[in-house]
Amino acid sequence: MVSKITDKILSEIKEWQSRFLESIYPFVFMDCIHYKVREEGRILSRATYIIMGVTTEGYKDILSITVGANESAKFWLGMLNDLKNRGVKNVLFFCVDGLPGFKEAIQTIFPEAQIQRCIIHMLRNSFKYVNYHDLKKFSADFKNVYNAPNEGIAWDELQRIKELWGTKYPYAIQNWETNWEDLSSFFQFSDEIRRIMYTTNIIEGLNRQYRKVTKAKSVFPSDISLEKMLYLASQNITKKWTQRYRNWDRVLSQLILLYEERLTQYL
Repeated sequence: MVSKITDKILSEIKEWQSRFLESIYPFVFMDCIHYKVREEGRILSRATYIIMGVTTEGYKDILSITVGANESAKFWLGMLNDLKNRGVKNVLFFCVDGLPGFKEAIQTIFPEAQIQRCIIHMLRNSFKYVNYHDLKKFSADFKNVYNAPNEGIAWDELQRIKELWGTKYPYAIQNWETNWEDLSSFFQFSDEIRRIMYTTNIIEGLNRQYRKVTKAKSVFPSDISLEKMLYLASQNITKKWTQRYRNWDRVLSQLILLYEERLTQYL
């Protein structure tokens, strides 16, 4: 009965998934959460791909929710093409975790966009290789990297940490050096912009709200039922997004100074 009632919103979901988007988003966040779905008598893992943007007015918006098979560059490529087909011409920054396929897909569809890897996720990944007794000191040393006033000082601090800890925990440092190009974008900005882009907490917060809504459902009977629940949850969540980012006028002014041609043609 519930399924039959909620089936009435399928056309509404389709319209929402294909709605026209804004021409430019200064920041776009991408992430993925997994659910169990029943298919032909088997229980399979389904990846739910979520794309969230920040508009030029400073408001959050859920751009896309798609249920798919497994995380891959091919799937992300399709989702980014979908954004482009729905009117997105430009993105300044993609803020992402280090999930497979992100970078390749972004560079193919939005080659001008910069990529910012989540600093919090990088720290967690590094901490996995550090002994518990060293963790507090190691963590304190790393604050000098991501709190540095500019990229040059941040790199010097990373090399200092390498001298201190590199022999004992080589991979914890190497991971930062390998991904430095995608970690260092935010250093060119003030604290207002850094707070927006250096972590994917904004989309993780959205995912936590999805999990809260879906926690009573250990297995979904189909992909469609999962999509329906996430869509209805999204409508309730976005109703509460009435406040724009703090100090957005200053954020936008800085972005215009740096990316005037790309931004002003769409404002």
